[in-house]
Amino acid sequence: MIPFRIPLFLLVALWCVLSTAPSHAQDSSYCEEILASAAEQKLHEDRYWHILMHYQDGLFGVESLIDDPKFFLSPQGKTDPQAEIQATIRAFFEPHGDENDSAVCRFPARFEWISKRLNIDPDRIPFPACRSFENFMETARPSSVTLVFPMSHLNSPASMFGHTLLTVETADRTSLLAYSISYSAVTNETFGPFFAFKGVFGLYPGYFAVLPYYNKLEQYSDVDHRDIWEYRLNLTAPEIRRMLLHVRELESIASNYYFFQENCSYLLYFLLEAARPSLELSDRFHWWLIPLDSIRMIEEQGLITGASYRPSRTTKIGFLASNLNEPGKTAALAMADGMSYEDALMLGGLSDQEKKTACELAGEYLQYLYSKRRVSEETYQERFLSILTARSRLGTGPGADPGGITPPVQPDRGHRSNRLAIGAGVRGDDAFAELRIRPAYHHLMDLDDGYVEGAQLIFADIALRYYPEDRRLLLESLDVIDIVSLSPRDRFFSPVSWKLDTGLIRVNRDDDESHLIYQINPGGGMAFGSMKTGLFYGMLETGLNLGGALEKRYAAGAGGSAGIVRVVGGPWKIHAYLRDIYYGLGDSYNLFEAVLQQSFAISPDQSIQADISRRRTGDFAQTEFRILWNLFF
Repeated sequence: MIPFRIPLFLLVALWCVLSTAPSHAQDSSYCEEILASAAEQKLHEDRYWHILMHYQDGLFGVESLIDDPKFFLSPQGKTDPQAEIQATIRAFFEPHGDENDSAVCRFPARFEWISKRLNIDPDRIPFPACRSFENFMETARPSSVTLVFPMSHLNSPASMFGHTLLTVETADRTSLLAYSISYSAVTNETFGPFFAFKGVFGLYPGYFAVLPYYNKLEQYSDVDHRDIWEYRLNLTAPEIRRMLLHVRELESIASNYYFFQENCSYLLYFLLEAARPSLELSDRFHWWLIPLDSIRMIEEQGLITGASYRPSRTTKIGFLASNLNEPGKTAALAMADGMSYEDALMLGGLSDQEKKTACELAGEYLQYLYSKRRVSEETYQERFLSILTARSRLGTGPGADPGGITPPVQPDRGHRSNRLAIGAGVRGDDAFAELRIRPAYHHLMDLDDGYVEGAQLIFADIALRYYPEDRRLLLESLDVIDIVSLSPRDRFFSPVSWKLDTGLIRVNRDDDESHLIYQINPGGGMAFGSMKTGLFYGMLETGLNLGGALEKRYAAGAGGSAGIVRVVGGPWKIHAYLRDIYYGLGDSYNLFEAVLQQSFAISPDQSIQADISRRRTGDFAQTEFRILWNLFF
């Protein structure tokens, strides 16, 4: 009889099956216990679970603001919190060959919170911790968090309202070497109108990015023009850990980016709430959120402990230039342009103090030229070394120390973004009452404290007028968007000033009746001076009017404007301008207007504005006087 032999590999396989089957059965049973506990505690209804999943209540129930399917472990996870938490718990028990691919490492904030709430035994799951995250925490040793606000810059559509991001400072690094955490739209689009249109309607993907702070600053093409405010937050070490756990979950996860809704500020709310669940930030959001308003809301929650100011390079250059006479500025420009320091400093018979300042100004300006790629790296290094050599020969001690720059008013201390205006006036012989409301942002006549001087950004400004004699209530105007950027030119910078105004306006043709038409009015030109001495400007403009009140349904033309804006003293500001446009295509007529505006700020959130204007459209001329009480909220 031939003996029956079982091959060795079959014995090994049988032993593996028999030895592991009870373990899998036990793990499966334990997983079901955890699922039952989660259901019993209704963990899917817990606010912290909704914070981690970015759930929001809507007209049709709960829905996550995250649009990337990779963020959800259940096919119904975007709209079903219970299905998602069940799928998440099951995923914790799934074995993986690579720890980084496990649900524990992909979603460490979910795991830490669920495991603590349900008291999960770490010995009963394949990966009880994410070692790569723990190694990062041990290496980085995060110590504090700062909210960063680069000021608005109208020449960049993405920067018009400013931007917010977070930095995480570590125990042994300077602030510039901190880690930055930001949420922004990802696009290569450079054409402003397309960029703005697609951003408004959420046609760009938005991603969180974690970069060294200095790298993040280099990404801003306009960083040289943007002052930065840094607000210190009082997050504790456990809170910082919870925030970073959630940041880890959001890496490489996309969401639709909306300029006025799901933007750089609103998505940061979820990080702060993940850190400190008692905060009420995301739930207070309604229709739109401007970065500056988000800072105020965060301060109201008691998170901000202080603020510091980081002037831009252009601010530093302006400060140094203000401490030099014209020969000193000439010497600085000459050194930046490559003239030897011996020849340059001989140009104006400068004092030792002025020579130091001239060298420091030349160095800052040369760095600006290099950042704008106006000089090559080789030329930059050669000239910069020459300037440093010249400065060292002048001895220690600063010329005009940029550290002496007086910080302006903090952005969050300026007026609120929303405005309600109530007023009255007379147009021709007709008296009227006026009501205006706008959701954003800043008018040229508003108090500049906390805002960029010479900049206007108006969005959706609606004006209603009631004429009591005729008992008429009319839509007077609707400014869809009204932008003015008056950037003064000097010997160092030559920016273009520009404007864009589009929306509904009322015009008078050859009768006393006003007619509603749609206008598009862009322009560009130059500005000189300052708000204190008078900001003078001149622009070439074009105009396109559309509407049934026009005989040919449209009128197109060109012309120009010139004016002055000045802060007369403290809260008192004036703006006077002339504007003349000849419409020669379509309907043919000439528009001329002379306007004087004055405003007086009672407080940051209240002002009185008085306007008088004389307008002539074709052969019809009319004078108007109006006074408004502006309330910001």
